[in-house]
Amino acid sequence: MGTVRQALADTSRRLAQAGVADAEREAAWLLAHVMGTSAGALRLRQEAAISPEAYQHLGQLADRRANWEPIQYILGTEEFMGMTFKVTPAVLIPRTDTEVLVRQTANRLHGEVHIADIGTGSGAVAVSLAVLLPKASIVAIDICPDALAVARENAAVNGVAQRIDFRQGDLLAPCRGESFDAIVSNPPYIGEAEWDQLMPEVRLYEPRTALTPPGDALLFYRRLAAEGPPLLKVNGVLAAEVGYTQAASVRALFEQAGLGVSVWPDSAGMERVVLGIGS
Repeated sequence: MGTVRQALADTSRRLAQAGVADAEREAAWLLAHVMGTSAGALRLRQEAAISPEAYQHLGQLADRRANWEPIQYILGTEEFMGMTFKVTPAVLIPRTDTEVLVRQTANRLHGEVHIADIGTGSGAVAVSLAVLLPKASIVAIDICPDALAVARENAAVNGVAQRIDFRQGDLLAPCRGESFDAIVSNPPYIGEAEWDQLMPEVRLYEPRTALTPPGDALLFYRRLAAEGPPLLKVNGVLAAEVGYTQAASVRALFEQAGLGVSVWPDSAGMERVVLGIGS
């Protein structure tokens, strides 16, 4: 039977040998998960004993992380917009960059608005908009039924399930005949030529169909620019997250669709969100 101190040291060493950058912190997260406590609480329990079963479980989790499985999938959750979201290999892990999409969209909406979230994945965008806009109704669409199941759970856990209508389908097809105050999307946008350059956590474990469109990296932006504006109300918003080299191209597509366009950076200064306003 070992102690917390020994378990942290062994796990940190295992992860560091595998090339995990923040091995000590991740070791603490894994051990806290096994022990049903917080990483901070472990600092006060350095000499606490760990059962052989818990040590074995920790080793299994460390092996998964050492093989580059994202720690979010191992722990089953990720934080986004101050909320906790369930994540599984059926959905992309929410990134801080996407908060720009949420905030810039929410800043332009007030009152009883109707929103479509295209490619909802974990539901992070739809749930966050529902929390920020308490009178909003939202349609959250994804082509993957397993992703929709995760998104439904996240809406329920965060108390907004009654205001989000989850639908399975391709892009805006499930919304024909409706009109929206905003259409938002974080679509697949990584080009196939870029795939081999991705971090192994992404390339080996996150759902490829949610990352890479078939053929043309701008495929879904072309479709959003063509299919989105006819469904927008007067002065409606069409907003999309983009890859770091794509803002100019997506801006041109939105402008050709008759939208007034602005581009917004992420925290690193990269152009991250293209936002169009209908007339």
